[in-house]
Amino acid sequence: TGPLKDMNFSVPEGGGVRFIYQFTSEPPAVSFRATGEKDGIIDIVPRTGVLYLSGSLDWETKAVHRLQVESLDEKGNIVKGPCAVTIHVEDINDNPPEFDQIKYTGVVRQNSRPGKPFMYVHATDRDDPTTPHAQLMYGILLQFPNPYTEMLFQINNVTGAISPSLMGSYYLDPQKQDTFTLVVTVKDMAGMTMNAFTSSADVIITVKESLWKAPPTIRIQENSTQIYPVNISQVHSNEPDVIYDLLEKEKLPRLPFSIDQNGVIYVTDPLDREEKDTYAFFVVTKDNKGELVDKPLHIHVIVEDINDNPPVCQQALTVIEVQENEDAGSYIGTLLATDMDEEGTLNSRLRFKIGSQVPAVPASNLFFIQQETGIMQLTSRSLNRRIASNYSLKVLVTDAVFQTICDVQINVIDINDRVPIFEKSDYHNVTVAESLPVGTVILEIQATDGDEPATGSSYIIYQVKEGDPNNMFIIETDAVTNRGFVKINKALDFEAASVYNLVINATNPEPLVPGVQYNSSSLTMFKVFVTNVDEPPVFHKTVYKAEVSEDILVNTLVMMVEVYDPEGDTVRIYKAVLEEVQGNHALYLACRKSFLQKSYLLVEGGVVGWWPVTHLQQTAEHCFSNQLSLCAKSKTTLILHLLDVNDNPPLLAMDYPPFFCHPLSGGERAFIQAADADEQWYLSTFTFSLADDINTRNNWEISKVNATHAYLSPKHTNFEEKVYNVPVIINDNGKPPLERKVNLKVDICKCSSEKSCF
Repeated sequence: TGPLKDMNFSVPEGGGVRFIYQFTSEPPAVSFRATGEKDGIIDIVPRTGVLYLSGSLDWETKAVHRLQVESLDEKGNIVKGPCAVTIHVEDINDNPPEFDQIKYTGVVRQNSRPGKPFMYVHATDRDDPTTPHAQLMYGILLQFPNPYTEMLFQINNVTGAISPSLMGSYYLDPQKQDTFTLVVTVKDMAGMTMNAFTSSADVIITVKESLWKAPPTIRIQENSTQIYPVNISQVHSNEPDVIYDLLEKEKLPRLPFSIDQNGVIYVTDPLDREEKDTYAFFVVTKDNKGELVDKPLHIHVIVEDINDNPPVCQQALTVIEVQENEDAGSYIGTLLATDMDEEGTLNSRLRFKIGSQVPAVPASNLFFIQQETGIMQLTSRSLNRRIASNYSLKVLVTDAVFQTICDVQINVIDINDRVPIFEKSDYHNVTVAESLPVGTVILEIQATDGDEPATGSSYIIYQVKEGDPNNMFIIETDAVTNRGFVKINKALDFEAASVYNLVINATNPEPLVPGVQYNSSSLTMFKVFVTNVDEPPVFHKTVYKAEVSEDILVNTLVMMVEVYDPEGDTVRIYKAVLEEVQGNHALYLACRKSFLQKSYLLVEGGVVGWWPVTHLQQTAEHCFSNQLSLCAKSKTTLILHLLDVNDNPPLLAMDYPPFFCHPLSGGERAFIQAADADEQWYLSTFTFSLADDINTRNNWEISKVNATHAYLSPKHTNFEEKVYNVPVIINDNGKPPLERKVNLKVDICKCSSEKSCF
């Protein structure tokens, strides 16, 4: 209730008869009157001022009712008003959504892009669109048939756009199923409540074959004389108004293809198969935003060969050697030619034919060439070097269109019908020292051959036939003079063999003709006497290695070094001498000689540090005489590795003593570091602690940072300005571990603005 004034009311639609408001009268007013959009539903009780509904409001019929209300006196005169009373009808969800069609039909192409809409459904709701009552959500309830675990279609729940799902993009195939029925639903209240109204409609979808298909392999004849560009194929997108483009698959200087906006593919220039025989690229479609519409299509182009290349002789002049008196039909060589046209086609098929022979004696057809292979043969046994030493042939090589002339020169060579003959059958004796180096020439020998010079029939190969089972000697031939040089092939050893009885034979690389054989004139012999040379002693090892600890005792045996005499003289006495020690430690070692061909290396004094290289020198027995310059000496190397012993306790490694600025504020700490003079094979690890002193432990504390560092911190701030001695104990991790106690000087001082002691 309340006095008469302008008022607004919100009233939910429906609900039947009900009171809205009661206006109270102010004297002299005794009644009320309402006029305006009452629509037979809204009125006021004159005497009581009750504004009421006589029926149900309907938002869908009228959303706002505007009234004028007046108060009247006893005579019906207006006391107050008219006042504007507005009734806003509140919508309730009393209308289900409705599709604008009972049944929808659509067409989708095979392999359409997932998520790309091909049709829409639309529904409306008569409720207030500004409220959730008319907020609609679309969905697919059923799909007939549904052969897969997932649906082949999807719908945008806001727009009603229907598109293939990811699975549908792959599996839609009109050959397997060309029609699908979808039961599409729409819910109001945005589908967020169980009380939402739901309606449904059928969507009949026809699947058609995809237009977006790669054409079959395109074949283009090379070097075509057509006017370019030339139409070679066409593609069609499933979507309208797309932009066609080509995408290179290979890195080429320029792609000789293009595409127009109707999907027509062109070749823009003549192609050369010999330059490139295949091309591969992609056709893509894009929308006006540059986004891909269809999956790229792979285009494959094969350049077809035409016969546009003549045969080519592999060599400007093919030279063939043939022995005289070769049998008819004998293979003498092959003429090689190539054709750059496509291999395995008639365009590259070559045929051979002899065009001419010069000289034409003793006949004009002495040679034959196989038409398909270029293999050359003799037609008769008519070659005689005395009649003609060489022949020039012109061979015609043809393909289906072109002809090339190849030059062939045939040299008639002498047959090997004479054997090499030594100038001497016996070269007697050769004396050599066993110390001569490998490769030394010890004798020159000579044989001659009556066959044609500079051929395989006259070149002489010298070999040791007998007396050299271990290949101690080798014979090299001078290619011009056929002179043989006997050389040492392996190191000679008097003790192993002092005499060699060698038999040498001389042969040709070219086989002898039938009926001719090598005989005694192709053999010679000589003896090689090897003289003894006093050889130095030999160590059993080239390098001796040993390890000793640095605390090794004096007169301790380090190692035993053994030698032997290559001549087998067991009586010979040896002396071992330290010749060189790397560093300045020679005074620490001594060698004791032995009469059993052994030397012993012992420690004579304290050894410090480590030194890796020592040479031992051996001298033969006659060195003890006055003829020291005649000694035969040998050297070996001793690598002596000195092992470190943990004999150095750790110590502080700090350039400056720690300090703290006075007065202390708390939380200060100083960095301290330890080091060890012993050799560190692994990471050093130190432990830090304070001496077991009550005063020290009350004033200081120490904490480890890492393996080599720690923090020293004051435990309180009541320190005077002076230097404190803090006893710190440091232990290393050696075996055995060592300990050192140090008095660490710590300065409590006045500091400058840079936080350093004045």
